[in-house]
Amino acid sequence: MSVKLGVPSKGRLMDKTFDWFEKRGIRLSRTGSDREYSGAVDGIDGISLVLLSAGEIPRELAAGRIHLGVTGTDLVHEKLPRWEQQVEEIAPLGFGQADLILAVPSCWADVDTLDDLDAAAAAFRARHGFRVRIATKYHRLVRDFLTDAGVADYQLVDSQGATEGTVKNETAEAIADITSTGETLRANHLKLLSDGLVLRSQATLWRSRGAACDAGEKQALAALLKRVDG
Repeated sequence: MSVKLGVPSKGRLMDKTFDWFEKRGIRLSRTGSDREYSGAVDGIDGISLVLLSAGEIPRELAAGRIHLGVTGTDLVHEKLPRWEQQVEEIAPLGFGQADLILAVPSCWADVDTLDDLDAAAAAFRARHGFRVRIATKYHRLVRDFLTDAGVADYQLVDSQGATEGTVKNETAEAIADITSTGETLRANHLKLLSDGLVLRSQATLWRSRGAACDAGEKQALAALLKRVDG
């Protein structure tokens, strides 16, 4: 048996994760073709590489099917209720930074804060007969954030892609989405609320609290964590 390390299976996240581990003397590599999700680990014994989508990694960590995993803070917090009981944050990796934010149309001149949004949402419902629609794929995080802020009279609508375009397409009145530079927001005539930061996210190494370890796996895990901390 070996300690299973879950890493994003493609793109910049995979490449940057490989670079991060290589700087610590652990070489991760993809084996086979781009369609084969298999890999190898050199430089440390007892570790096996599991290539998964970033969105799958929180679930695999929570289920204990992998011991360690690299994925975004946003995905762990969104997909795992009471995430602190299921995973432990080991190390932020310093890349993949993005903010989960709440944005409204730029033309909403009087809406700059969450309190303004609450008032606008009540007026919108009174005028149109339905709640302000907020497009997002981060339902848990956004709902908790708006509840804490006391915002009512809204409904979340699911968006799994091109969320910034939902306002222009008239399928939502506002959005909650990940942004790194804000350029896409501006291009779609959206503005961030001044207190609309839901979560700061980046690629992070997590440890499963539920993955079983035999004596050999505990030794390999300790060796890897020492290398990472070093």
